[in-house]
Amino acid sequence: MWKPAPVGATGARLSGKAVLVAADPNLREEPAGLGNPELFRTCARFADDSKNDEGGEEAVLRATRITLCLLAHRIGQLTEQIQDLERRRARLAERHAPQLLTVVGTGPDAAVTLLITMGDNLERLHSEASFAALCGVSPVERSSGRRNYRRLNCGGDRQANAALHRIVQTRLRFDPRTQDYYERRIKEGKTRREIVRCLKRYAAREVFHLVRPVQTCSPS
Repeated sequence: MWKPAPVGATGARLSGKAVLVAADPNLREEPAGLGNPELFRTCARFADDSKNDEGGEEAVLRATRITLCLLAHRIGQLTEQIQDLERRRARLAERHAPQLLTVVGTGPDAAVTLLITMGDNLERLHSEASFAALCGVSPVERSSGRRNYRRLNCGGDRQANAALHRIVQTRLRFDPRTQDYYERRIKEGKTRREIVRCLKRYAAREVFHLVRPVQTCSPS
């Protein structure tokens, strides 16, 4: 019997689907067409179902059912833990910087990431420019012939950089002001990458001015 190694929720989902792909056709067709939640609920019942037919079921098929059941239960446990952590993270963001959650594109995940980056390096943040450098979104000017451009800044906190990137991508999809800015810069000859870097810099400035007053007034 194949033994699943300890994995996270995503790894468990992939492992479960990999087992299904190689499973007996009859077993594979049973949960066919189900979405992920219903698929794993069905797999979680496989071990109980196999107990009623242990004498007539092939050993390999029974082992596959048990394996899928174990993976489904593991996915359920990890999903509950992830959801609990997300709720805790949202409460922390609402408690310490609720104004940050009102910004377009800033959810609890991005907010907490940026708060951690700012909180752990508060003494270094003399200005919003220093915060931008800390997040790796400060401009790095380069030129090639007659063309001036800004290249990727590979320094700074990459988690904070990724949080700002998610904020910008959300704004490009849903924020009319950001979409208008994007269209205007495209007409000026800027590439999408260059525009995204500019938007990340603006987002860092907005976050700094929203969070820094709260942090400096904190009793800690």
